[in-house]
Amino acid sequence: MSVNLTKGQKVSLTKGNPGLKKIFVGLGWDVNAFDTGAAFDLDASAFLLAANGKVADSKDFVFYGNLKHPSGAVVHTGDNLTGEGEGDDEAIMVDLTMIPESVMKIAFTATIYDAEARRQTFGQVNNAYIRIYDEVTGQEILRYDLGEDFSVETAVVFGELYRNNGEWKFNAIGSGYQGGLAALCGSYGIEVG
Repeated sequence: MSVNLTKGQKVSLTKGNPGLKKIFVGLGWDVNAFDTGAAFDLDASAFLLAANGKVADSKDFVFYGNLKHPSGAVVHTGDNLTGEGEGDDEAIMVDLTMIPESVMKIAFTATIYDAEARRQTFGQVNNAYIRIYDEVTGQEILRYDLGEDFSVETAVVFGELYRNNGEWKFNAIGSGYQGGLAALCGSYGIEVG
């Protein structure tokens, strides 16, 4: 049975699902009626973070420009340029057994591509969510609906998968950032050229 989370809520993934090894992290959204003259292109990303909350290397950032972590533990399924259609718009596969020991958290984010030039923000995005489901059974484990609390933000941290006493847990974050992907990268220790 799937758990619907609220902002700030934490839940164990592996405790209630013994044997869970491979998960899909699906992110989805709809664009509301505002016409900015340009299509919306939202991009899902994953930051594999050390204990200090930063990436150890730029390869610890999985996104449309780096679809697979060197460990093979985190794989982005590809960039969806329009977000049209039902279900998940972008997905990231995670093999919990392959995550390097040095990685303590994985932050899952979404940004609006070229948001400033296109005059777009998350205030123009509806029904944004993150869900985690078992890759083997297809059963949804949890879902977090982001809500409509954003007006000027161009990047959002949906949630974090994190280690805790030998278990994997999920924290529904729901924090917005101005400055898009560059701002997120900066906060996680990646220098943007």
